[in-house]
Amino acid sequence: MAAAHTLPFNEPYISPQEYLRTSYRPDRDYVNGRVEDRNVGEWEHATVQKMLMRIFLTNEEAWGVNAIQECRLQIAEDRFRVPDTMVLRAGLEIERIVYDVPLICIEVISREDTWKRLQEVLGDYLAFGVPHIWAFDPETRKAYRYDERGLTVVNGALSVPGTSLVLHVDEVFPR
Repeated sequence: MAAAHTLPFNEPYISPQEYLRTSYRPDRDYVNGRVEDRNVGEWEHATVQKMLMRIFLTNEEAWGVNAIQECRLQIAEDRFRVPDTMVLRAGLEIERIVYDVPLICIEVISREDTWKRLQEVLGDYLAFGVPHIWAFDPETRKAYRYDERGLTVVNGALSVPGTSLVLHVDEVFPR
């Protein structure tokens, strides 16, 4: 999940084209001409991402999906997000970044993240039309579903209705 750091106020705005031409390590979000840092590198965060990818990669064929980590997603002309994990329907042709609406966007919450920032990012996914938006908090070992009503704690499993995709929350948080 991206941290709430942006360029200082006196930094010039950059164009979407400049953002796309620039390589950031680690990659960053781009919102309304500003580049926003993302929080990465903590063990708990990385472990949850690893578990999510393991689950999705193991089931990609059966679920008919393609899961990827930290790939740019254009959600508006001047907004790019980099979801921690993004799940696409199998068969989508992707160029350098994703332009199509993903099936699922997942954020892993970091200690530095604020609820305001998290809701802004998740709200961007919702406004773009992402049908399934999930968040995982390694510290509290909770999973959340996000929709027009806001965040809801999920116990048991997250699923995608009409598919065989079921993700058991306890598999994401190893003991």
